[in-house]
Amino acid sequence: MPGPTGLKPASWLHAEEFVAEDEALAEARARAAELGIAPLGQGAGAVLRFLANLTQAKSVVEIGTGTGVSGLWLLQGMRPDGVLTTVDTEAEHQRVAKKTFAAAGIASQRARLINGAALDVLPRLTDGHYDLVFCDGDKREYSDYLTEALRLLKPGGVVAFDNALWHDRVADPAQRDPETVAIRELGRQVRESEELLPVMLPVSDGLLVARKLA
Repeated sequence: MPGPTGLKPASWLHAEEFVAEDEALAEARARAAELGIAPLGQGAGAVLRFLANLTQAKSVVEIGTGTGVSGLWLLQGMRPDGVLTTVDTEAEHQRVAKKTFAAAGIASQRARLINGAALDVLPRLTDGHYDLVFCDGDKREYSDYLTEALRLLKPGGVVAFDNALWHDRVADPAQRDPETVAIRELGRQVRESEELLPVMLPVSDGLLVARKLA
């Protein structure tokens, strides 16, 4: 049944798949399935590419490398000399992501892969140096990622969080598991922050995006 906007599932799917994935992205998504990883959705990937291009991003931080699906979307939108710094706790996932980037023709110097926990790595990165920060790590740490992103971003930079609707659980107040509560709290923080201009996009599993105002 269509919701209040009249949008039907077929229309949502049409929008989700409106920007097609190329062969490299399709292969990365297949590798994710083999490893039991849930990668970024296609619609959210298209948004990330758009944001990276819109901001003419030269320096981007990604939390959660996976098999390189989201990283490749970002790299495709960034400036040709742009560098993606991507952080993940799983070395095997990053090894696969390197193959993904190479198969897509991405020069090795454009992707800096750091193995480690995000909250150990992010404090070592340079203040006010980044154009875009994309978060797709531990949902319970999302508020901490926001704190780090505000420090890392240049004025006018953009932060984005995947799974912002968390399988329809965030909108249901009866859902009180730790991940849902953390994502719900993140939404409140972003919405109430005077430093950010936010928007919630109902693509894939929800993409919360905000621009740092100053």
